[in-house]
Amino acid sequence: MKTPALRPAALALLATLAAGNAAAATEPAATVQLEKKIDLLSQQIEAMKAELQQLKAQNQALSDQQQQTQQQVTQQQASADNGVKLWGYGEIYYDRPVHDTSATSADLARAVFGIGYNFDERTQFNSEFEIEHAVTSSSDPGEFEVEQFYVNHQFTDKMAGKAGLFLIPSGLINLSHEPTNFYGVHRNFVETLIIPSTWREGGVAVTGNTDAGLSWDVGLTTGVDLAKWTINPSEPPASANDLKDLAPLQASHQELAQASAQNLSQYLAVNYKGIPGFTAGASVFTGQSQFQKGLARNQRTTLWEAHTRWTPGQADLSAVYARGHISNTAEVNQLYPGAANPLPADFYGYYLQAAYNVWKRDSYRLAPFLRWERFNLGSRYDGVPMGFNANGQPTERVWTYGANFYLNPHVVLKADYQMFQQNSRFDRLDLGLGLNF
Repeated sequence: MKTPALRPAALALLATLAAGNAAAATEPAATVQLEKKIDLLSQQIEAMKAELQQLKAQNQALSDQQQQTQQQVTQQQASADNGVKLWGYGEIYYDRPVHDTSATSADLARAVFGIGYNFDERTQFNSEFEIEHAVTSSSDPGEFEVEQFYVNHQFTDKMAGKAGLFLIPSGLINLSHEPTNFYGVHRNFVETLIIPSTWREGGVAVTGNTDAGLSWDVGLTTGVDLAKWTINPSEPPASANDLKDLAPLQASHQELAQASAQNLSQYLAVNYKGIPGFTAGASVFTGQSQFQKGLARNQRTTLWEAHTRWTPGQADLSAVYARGHISNTAEVNQLYPGAANPLPADFYGYYLQAAYNVWKRDSYRLAPFLRWERFNLGSRYDGVPMGFNANGQPTERVWTYGANFYLNPHVVLKADYQMFQQNSRFDRLDLGLGLNF
């Protein structure tokens, strides 16, 4: 009777053992699947780590860039808050004489850097420092010069005063001589040889303007020093660039370099800009000097000029006439009979120029131009001996054909060809690069 009671228990035990065996049979397959899932998760974690590292690097680079930008903005803001101003300009020449290609030259003609400071809303300091011909040393042709160094004070909205070393307001280029502001690789001869370039003197001046477009500038400054005139040059000019040594004012203006100030000069300039795109003006500069001590009379040097510019539409038309006179030159020239370069009594020059913007796209602009110049560095001499032409030197005439190509308003590429009627050996092809900022 006990045997039937044990049967259900035995059956339950057998069922449990069977289930355990079945589970044991399926365990290896589940383990493999679990290991695969773990491997996949590991790969995903590694990928996420790599992405996270990349994001960190990008964030760091962005942070560094933002920090650098912020520093620049802060520095610019500090400079603005401190009143500091920076600017500059420069130009490079390539000159190839047509009749003597062995004299071809390339030159970093000038690099100019300006520093200014606003003391307040009415008082400013401006200065420019120039390096000519790239290298300055005793064995190189370069020079280091202070081109401007003055303080300007605005008395009223219509009148201001300045003192120091500043530019003389003569002609069109002298006050605006950056290479992006004129046509041709070199500055024109009239505003280089008759009007010095860049012409600056030390002194004081007062400027003013009216609502009608009329402005004026009057000053008392150092003047020319005729003692710097070379009466017998060691050799004649080899190129057009050497003509500056024979130009009366270019060779004798002082630039506030231990300047003789016994006799100060005076100047007056007026300009009218009441019509948009049109400028007309004139100026006169005069002062006494002495060629050498012991002469009975001083020499008075006077330069006057008139200029105009009109920019209708895409055209740009300009003209300048300048004439100089030196008094009492006879006594000087009589001391040096037969001199190769006597002191001239009169000299003059003028030019006509036309340019046109033929093409413009975005910031690019192409402007061909044509200029005709006529100048004479010694149109009359006093006190020269018999046999010397007292009526002066032959008058030079120069045609300049060229173009300015602007990459933007601050960078220009230039090319021109110059033809000299009197000294045809000076004919040349010029290429140039100019910039300002």
